[in-house]
Amino acid sequence: MVKIPMSSPDINEEDISAVLEVIRTPILSLGPKVVAFENALATYVGAKHAIAVNSGTAGLHLTAIAAGLKPGDRVLTTPFSFVASTNALLFENITPIYVDVNPQTGNIDVAQLRQAAMDLRNGKTDKWLPRKNSGNGKLKAILPVDVFGQPADYDAIGEIAREYDLEVIEDSCEALGAEYRSKKAGLFGKFGVFAFYPNKQITTGEGGVVITNDEKAATLMRALRNQGRAPGDTWLSHTYMGYNYRLDELSAALGISQLSRVDQLISQREQVANWYIKHLINTPGIELPVIVPETTRMSWFVFVIRLDSKINRAGLVARLEKHGVPVRPYFLPIHLQPYMVERFGYKDGDYPITEDLGNRGIALPFSGIMTEGQVEYVCHVLKQELPG
Repeated sequence: MVKIPMSSPDINEEDISAVLEVIRTPILSLGPKVVAFENALATYVGAKHAIAVNSGTAGLHLTAIAAGLKPGDRVLTTPFSFVASTNALLFENITPIYVDVNPQTGNIDVAQLRQAAMDLRNGKTDKWLPRKNSGNGKLKAILPVDVFGQPADYDAIGEIAREYDLEVIEDSCEALGAEYRSKKAGLFGKFGVFAFYPNKQITTGEGGVVITNDEKAATLMRALRNQGRAPGDTWLSHTYMGYNYRLDELSAALGISQLSRVDQLISQREQVANWYIKHLINTPGIELPVIVPETTRMSWFVFVIRLDSKINRAGLVARLEKHGVPVRPYFLPIHLQPYMVERFGYKDGDYPITEDLGNRGIALPFSGIMTEGQVEYVCHVLKQELPG
């Protein structure tokens, strides 16, 4: 039986040599490779500062602190995301206020976002606050997510943020290299965050980066990631209560090597996505991803299709796996995760578009090193197992 990997990193000999070079030295942490990786990433994106951390989740957490958000404050965000975008707020007891998503892209619905900002500022909270533990703080920020590698609608988000004096924290963990109206993802708020897990466009194994043009915030985040040590502190001095969110030298070396061919890696992923589209277009029972005109460059993170609502997804998944084709439901709505239901009292039906996309979406095997033959096999099995 053919067995297709769900995802695979694209690692070459240069990547391996870069890591080996570091491991042959005595400097495995707090060394020059992290600084070099930060500089290379900042240059690639076009930001003044890049702060390397050990995960995208850590990066999002640091931005919540650097943005000045306090316990009880409220942040408008999306329930259609990986849980890290919400958890980073909950770590600081900040209340996520959810807005449903655009049914085409899965990104935050900007019309609803505007309405939510207006209502919350005018004290019309019933439609937006969770049933319990909603706090009594002020609305302070917007945290949009660039879902599956496609940027959110940042013209509208920027207008709303300016009108209501809100900070924007851009979760671009899935969107390195993507462009909105020819401007790179990550640059549309005070902070942008990228992640480099092995299924991402580039990988450092585990790792992430925060980008910002705010020097004061960058200095604070560099201190917080290193156990709260501010510039001038000795090893056992800690100006702030910080965290061990450091990226190690081996991971940074891998990141430098990967970043040197980032456009090639993104292009390879685009080719795989185009093969899927070619082989699945007009297939009854599925919807292909939609790329909106404002996305001038898609940076494919995953390839997610949506099934007709009448199709039994669990049954289809089981049949595909028997042929060696792993697939995953993508995303499961955050507000219906058990800990969110317990804490905030969410129920089925609260965010119908998010729930619909969560119920119908499946991620197909995807990576930049897939061959067209592998894609053809996945598509053949999928078509074979879809109900007639």
